[in-house]
Amino acid sequence: MDPISTFSGGRNADGVSSQVGLIWQQAKSPLFVPILKLLVTVCLGMSLMLFVERLYMGIVIVLVKIFGRKPEKSYNWEPFKDDLEIGNSNYPMVLIQIPMYNEKEVYQLSIGAACGLSWPSDRIIVQVLDDSTDPITKNLVEMECQRWRSKGINIKYEIRNNRNGYKAGALKEGMKHNYVKDCHFVAIFDADFQPEPDFLWRTIPFLVHNPQIALVQARWKFVNADECLMTRMQEMSLDYHFTVEQEVGSSTYAFFGFNGTAGVWRISAINEAGGWKDRTTVEDMDLAVRASLKGWKFVYVGDLKVKNELPSSFKAYRYQQHRWSCGPANLFRKMIKEIIRNNKVTVWKKVHVIYSFFFVRKIVAHIVTFIFYCVVLPTTVLVPEVQVPKWAAVYIPTTITLLNAVGTPRSLHLVVFWILFENVMSLHRTKATFIGLFEAGRVNEWVVTEKLGISNNKLLPSTKSFNKPNTTILHKIHLLELMVGAYLFFCGCYDFAFGINHYFIYLFFQSLAFFIAAFGYVGTFVPNSY
Repeated sequence: MDPISTFSGGRNADGVSSQVGLIWQQAKSPLFVPILKLLVTVCLGMSLMLFVERLYMGIVIVLVKIFGRKPEKSYNWEPFKDDLEIGNSNYPMVLIQIPMYNEKEVYQLSIGAACGLSWPSDRIIVQVLDDSTDPITKNLVEMECQRWRSKGINIKYEIRNNRNGYKAGALKEGMKHNYVKDCHFVAIFDADFQPEPDFLWRTIPFLVHNPQIALVQARWKFVNADECLMTRMQEMSLDYHFTVEQEVGSSTYAFFGFNGTAGVWRISAINEAGGWKDRTTVEDMDLAVRASLKGWKFVYVGDLKVKNELPSSFKAYRYQQHRWSCGPANLFRKMIKEIIRNNKVTVWKKVHVIYSFFFVRKIVAHIVTFIFYCVVLPTTVLVPEVQVPKWAAVYIPTTITLLNAVGTPRSLHLVVFWILFENVMSLHRTKATFIGLFEAGRVNEWVVTEKLGISNNKLLPSTKSFNKPNTTILHKIHLLELMVGAYLFFCGCYDFAFGINHYFIYLFFQSLAFFIAAFGYVGTFVPNSY
């Protein structure tokens, strides 16, 4: 008798379980085996693509470090010098944009940091773009702007009648004011970002002395990485992005995706690229790709770090990852023809943007993580006729994991937790990727990432007063994670009883990770109402 019949209770002659076994026997060979073999082949191909991409970037970053290829050596860079004859007129006019939406917890941090930037006071304008719908928050933000204005800071408080276009709409509207016409560059900081006073001194020289450069991007530094295990996992993923992906893109192609904040743009490059567009939820990446196709170059300054806050609640992180996964896939769908037809950049750069930047990193990486390791590999336990080579099941994912983890050496001991957590999140990233590719229902969903107002690992005293949490089971359960966890647990039990590959060790741990997420025991608890 087939093991799955026995496992489902086939020894009991009563009915249901024996019927299940019979149906499984009749459908397995003609239907499930060919489909599973095809899925294994496709997943193996995607795994190899991701492996080669990670290995290539690993080699490049090692060479960059060995040869000390810093942006200051690759491009003209020299500090500004005071000229007594012309005064401050040799300094370019810089606009600082701070888009925000009901940011009661962090508005003081971002406005204070922007107003504290070291730059000639008559050559800088701080522009607060407030889309808040909460009247109390709007009043607080406006009062904060007035307070800094009384100190002599040239700060503008701008509001709109609607939130059309979300962040992209706010940035676009902000560029229409008459005083912006005198500005040469614009630095953008999200509401929880806190640049150091020397930020402009370290970035603007790249733009002034290199007319081909459109963007200077700084690295993110996380003030609450040690808040909980979930923020440590986020730090590992994002450190790889900044330490490797951005560095490699800057060093080899002078192209990478703008991170939406902690960067300085040449305003003429924004205008030439067509300005801000709200056709996807990744307006920053959209602008970067369009500017790159116009021939502009980007510079990443990894030594320049800007403090910011990681989402510490699972709900906030899920919304953020949906936007970050859905948006690039949708942008890829919208721009692939435009990229192919472009004649201003080299074929090699177009191949890099389409294949490496979009297809492998933004689509394949999400899909193969979930489909292969959480669906196909567990299912092969039930269908022993289909085997996954050991190099694909063990060696390749181990190598990819180690290449990703080296970006955060201090967290290497957490690599097993990181793998399990990333696989859980791959469920939402895969779903969001398909939504973006096929422009399904939530393709334009924009939920502002919830922030707690953390500065130097301390919660600001003016932040939310928490209500009694809603602890009902139905409120906390996430059904998708629960269903995937149950399937993995079933496959693990079956493999333990009848399998030969010992996948059950991984399957039990992975199912436990899904169950933990399903019941909301991830991150810190943030109430729904305040």
